[in-house]
Amino acid sequence: MKKRADLHRHLDGSLRVSTVNDLALELGLEVPKDLYFKPHMDLHSALSYFGFTLSLLQNKKNITRVAREICEDALEDGVDLLEVRFGPHLHLDLGLKLEEVIDAALEGLDGKAGLILCGLYGDDPKLIESFAKMSKKRKGVVALDLAGGPTSGQKFCLEDYSKAFSMAADYGMGRTVHASEGRSPQEIITAIEKLHAQRIGHGVTLLESEEATQLVLDKKIVIEACPTSNLQCGVISSHEEHPIGKWLELGVKACLNTDNTFFSQVSSSEEHQRALKIQGMDQLKLDKAIENGLKAGFHRS
Repeated sequence: MKKRADLHRHLDGSLRVSTVNDLALELGLEVPKDLYFKPHMDLHSALSYFGFTLSLLQNKKNITRVAREICEDALEDGVDLLEVRFGPHLHLDLGLKLEEVIDAALEGLDGKAGLILCGLYGDDPKLIESFAKMSKKRKGVVALDLAGGPTSGQKFCLEDYSKAFSMAADYGMGRTVHASEGRSPQEIITAIEKLHAQRIGHGVTLLESEEATQLVLDKKIVIEACPTSNLQCGVISSHEEHPIGKWLELGVKACLNTDNTFFSQVSSSEEHQRALKIQGMDQLKLDKAIENGLKAGFHRS
């Protein structure tokens, strides 16, 4: 298979199985018997799985190791352009500072992949603003993201993060937002118009809104599709029904990504091979998705 990009891969969801076992043994933790995503889970159940892998990543050494191994695995799998994302504030249980966490990840990536910093839906916007400030002089940090999903009890809504993402734009950082992962396509519109998003993570419900679809086409927004993850998180009923084939037919700049290689037990090459079974997909559309991904990487000078 030709060279590919993987622009949507979470550090804390993409450990090697052997590394999970190694780090758990080292820390005296028992690995849960079933840590892999299963089809038709709901998103919030899937997000709860990260608690264990995060418990393994509370020191600089382990963060650096996992970041380095992700790059090695991606290269071996034929990934030519890689971006890795994580929420640095999720790695502070043992007293690390945010700057130390970010630098540990950058050390592991060693320029072989761009780093995307993720806030989470519901986080204090000032925290996400601090991510942008810390990234100003760290060229290896290529973008800001908002991950997870909204819940009814959250104090902050999507629009509340507009200042953080405006700062990121001012600093020359890319902007991507997890949006419409089985939720209203209005999230896509808000992410583009208020958060200046250039890419959308998942975006599964895009075609439910003509306004959102036209906005994505007009602005040449890239959709980071993750079909295997979407099936597992219950936002599509079957892998074959993922909308990427329809997106590409309309001219949407969609690309294929793994999301979490460990939890989803999928590689980039497998994700791309599986995509050929999606309704409306063929080799020409797959080639276009690969081209879209390779052109959509975030870069900072």
